[in-house]
Amino acid sequence: MSTVGMPQTSVHYLIDGKKSTFTLRAFATGLLSAFGHSPTIAIPDFDGQITVDQEAIERSSLRLVIQAASLSDVDDIREKDRDEINRTMHGEALESESYPEIFYECSNVSAEKTGEGQYRITLAGELTLHGVQRSQPVAARVALNGDLLRATGEFSLRQSDYEIRPVSAAGGTIKLKDELKFSFDISARKQA
Repeated sequence: MSTVGMPQTSVHYLIDGKKSTFTLRAFATGLLSAFGHSPTIAIPDFDGQITVDQEAIERSSLRLVIQAASLSDVDDIREKDRDEINRTMHGEALESESYPEIFYECSNVSAEKTGEGQYRITLAGELTLHGVQRSQPVAARVALNGDLLRATGEFSLRQSDYEIRPVSAAGGTIKLKDELKFSFDISARKQA
């Protein structure tokens, strides 16, 4: 059967990192955790593509690429402390020079329509972080409005699942919990 002249049901969107926000939160634990810092890390340098099948949202897909070296503490702390957190995060935890990119790819989507152009979705994708690839579910609310797509949501992961040792300080009396919490508000524009 020829597809010439048939309507195209897939729409491609490019993620606009400048109009999007993506952050992670780590939490202090240990004997002196009350004196520790629970950092908020910005993830400013990422891009990707979202393909939405308008007839069956479940056939949609996502490919996201994050530049690991762009992650940075954004809390209101002393510059010296921020530099130490960033150096430790990139040198010991993420090993950003060895693993410069973080990937998330998904073509397995479940969706529930919640309104006109509004969906509650769950992505069952693969996250490649620190050289380790694992399944990573992500729940999001998605709004399609003309040429724009907006996705918001939160998810958690354990550093140990990606062979990352949680960072510690003060002789181990302050350390970060294994679990990290991520939140995102991603904007994407339809490709011409």
